[in-house]
Amino acid sequence: MRISPDGRLVALVTSRTDYEDNRFERTLVLVEVRTGERRAITPERRSVRSPRWSPEGDALAFIDAAEEDRAQVFVLPMQGGEARRVTEAETGVSFFRWSPDGQSFVFGARDQAEEKEGDEKHNRSFEVGNNSYLTQAAPLPIHLWRIPIDGGEAERLTRGQESVEGFELAPDGRSIAMTVRPRPHTGEGIRSFVRILDPASKETRVLVPGPAVDAGSFSSDGTALAIAKPRGPEPGFNPSGVFVIPPGGGELRDVSGDIDRHLRGGSWLPDGSGLLLTAPDLTRISMWHQPLEGPPRKLDLGHVDPASGVVISEGGTVAFIGREPHRPGELYLMDSWEDTPRRVTGFNDELASVRMGRVETVTWDGPDEFEENGVLVYPPDFQEGETYPLVLVIHRGPMGTSTESFNAFDQILAAKGWLVFKPNYRGSNNQGSAFQRAVINDAGDGPGRDVMSGVEVLKDRGVVNEKGIVASGWSYGGYMTVWLTSHYDGWAAAVAGAAVTDWFDWYNMADMNTWAGFGLGGSPWLNDNAENYWRQSPMAYAHRIRTPTLILSNTGDERVTVSQSYKLYHALEDNGVEVKFIAYPIPGHFPGDPVHQRDVRRRWIEWIEQHLKVSG
Repeated sequence: MRISPDGRLVALVTSRTDYEDNRFERTLVLVEVRTGERRAITPERRSVRSPRWSPEGDALAFIDAAEEDRAQVFVLPMQGGEARRVTEAETGVSFFRWSPDGQSFVFGARDQAEEKEGDEKHNRSFEVGNNSYLTQAAPLPIHLWRIPIDGGEAERLTRGQESVEGFELAPDGRSIAMTVRPRPHTGEGIRSFVRILDPASKETRVLVPGPAVDAGSFSSDGTALAIAKPRGPEPGFNPSGVFVIPPGGGELRDVSGDIDRHLRGGSWLPDGSGLLLTAPDLTRISMWHQPLEGPPRKLDLGHVDPASGVVISEGGTVAFIGREPHRPGELYLMDSWEDTPRRVTGFNDELASVRMGRVETVTWDGPDEFEENGVLVYPPDFQEGETYPLVLVIHRGPMGTSTESFNAFDQILAAKGWLVFKPNYRGSNNQGSAFQRAVINDAGDGPGRDVMSGVEVLKDRGVVNEKGIVASGWSYGGYMTVWLTSHYDGWAAAVAGAAVTDWFDWYNMADMNTWAGFGLGGSPWLNDNAENYWRQSPMAYAHRIRTPTLILSNTGDERVTVSQSYKLYHALEDNGVEVKFIAYPIPGHFPGDPVHQRDVRRRWIEWIEQHLKVSG
C-alpha cells in the first residue's frame, strides 16, 4: 500500500479467494483520498504486488508474474495506457525501488545457478550450511541491479556470497542502505547487518553490524537512517527498538528508548523531525509519535489497529491498513499524525454487517508477578448465567501477540457456541522486555502456567463448561498445546498444528535452525546442554498425554519440520491415545492456498465438535 506524493491517491492490493483455481486473485486498486472512490487498474494481473509511485506521481510501478512464472517489474502511466514490462530478470525480481530522479529502478534478483558442463553436467551435490533440511541445491544470494525505466540491459551493483534481503535509496540517489545476510542460507537471517553501497563506484562498507539488524528508511534530507535492531544480544527474545544513525557513520542512537515494546520499524515525518512507530501493545496495536529529541506520544486511534506499515505523503497525510474488532482490513487515513483515523474504504462492508461475538480484553495477576492479558471472544448468542465450552487458540511465536483485531477464524469458532480464549503468555512481544525475555530457558513451564492462570480466571467467572475445554494452536501455539496436554489434565480435545515438539529437530533441520540456541542456552551440542533441549521439548512428556489430539502439518514445512509431527503421532498412537494425523503435501509453514487453508479450519472445527459432543 502506497500513497501518491501529492497525497491524493492510495494504491493498494486487494485479494479475493478463487477456490476453482485454488489461488488468491490480487488486484491493484486506486483509492481517491478525498471521496473514497476506488477503481481497479489491473483486473487481469492476478499476482500483482508491491506498488510504488514514481517520484513525480505520474506513473505506478509494481511486480507481477502474469506473463510468466518469474516476477518482473511493470510500469503503468497514470495518464492512460497499458502497463509496460521493464525487467527481464532470469530468476525473477524479489523487490525494487524507483531512483529519486525517476529515471531508473534498482531491484533485487537471486543469482542463477552455475551451468555445469562435461563430466560434471549431472552433478547436483552442494555444500550444506545453516539451511533447511529440505534444501535441494546450494542457496544462492540476492543481489542488486539497476535498469533504466525504458528497460534494456541491467547493470549489476553487488556481487559475492552476501545476500541482500532489502534496501532503501538515499534521497539524492548517491547511496543505498542494504540489509545483508552473511550468506544466503535461511539460518543466516538472524545475523543480518546493514551495509551502505555507493552505486557509482559499487564500493560498500558496513554501517551497523549484526545480529538481526534491518535497514529502515532515510529521512527526507538524507542526513539520517532509521534502522530496527534488538535491544539485547538474543535476536527475537528482546524487543526491537528504532535507532537513528548518519549514513556516513557515527553514533547509533536509540530514539525509541522510552517505548518498551517490540517496534515494527518507523516512518519518517516529511520534515525529518521524528517518526511514527507501531508495535503490539497489550491486546492492541498502538502508534506513537516519536520526535528525534524528547519523549514519545501515544496516539489515539480509537478502535483501529494498524495491520500494515504506515506510509506518509510529502504533505503529511498518514495512511495504513487497519482492522477493528468486527471489521477486516480497510484503508484508514489521518490528515496529519495528530488527527484520529478515518476509514476510507468499505471492501468488507458485507462481512462487517454480520452479527459477531463480542471481543473483550481479559487481564489478571499471573505467576511470577507478571500482569497477564489475553482476548476473549464470546458466542454471538451469549447469555449471562449460561456456561459454554472454552476453546484456547494460542498464538504463534513465542514472540507473537493476540489482539482484539478482527480474526475470521475466531469468530467462526465463537459462532459454534464456544468461548474463544487467546492468551498472551511470557515471550509475547506485547508488554516489554521483561515479559518477552522471560521465555528464555523457560520455554514451556512459565508460559504454561501463564495460560493456565488465565483459564482459572475464566472458570472463576462461572461462564466455562469445565467438561468442554480445548487446547489448540499452530506453530509455537502447537508447541504450547502439546505442552499443556502433557502437563495438565481436563482437556476435552486438542489440535496441534505444525507443532514444535522437539527442539533438536528445530536446531538441526529448520530454516531458522540455530536461532533456537538464543533461547535455549546455546547449541545443544556444547557441554551438557542437550539435556536442557530435551527438558524443554514436549516430546519428553508426550507419554503423559491422554487428550484426543488432531495433528496437522505440511510435509514441506521448513520452519517446523514435519518430523516433529510424526514423532508426536507415534508417541500418542503407541500409548493408546486417540490421534489423527493429517498431512498436506505442500510447502510452507501454513498452507498458502485457499483450498488447504479451508481444509485445515474445517478439520480443526470438526475435531473439536466431535469431542465436545463426547465430553457432554
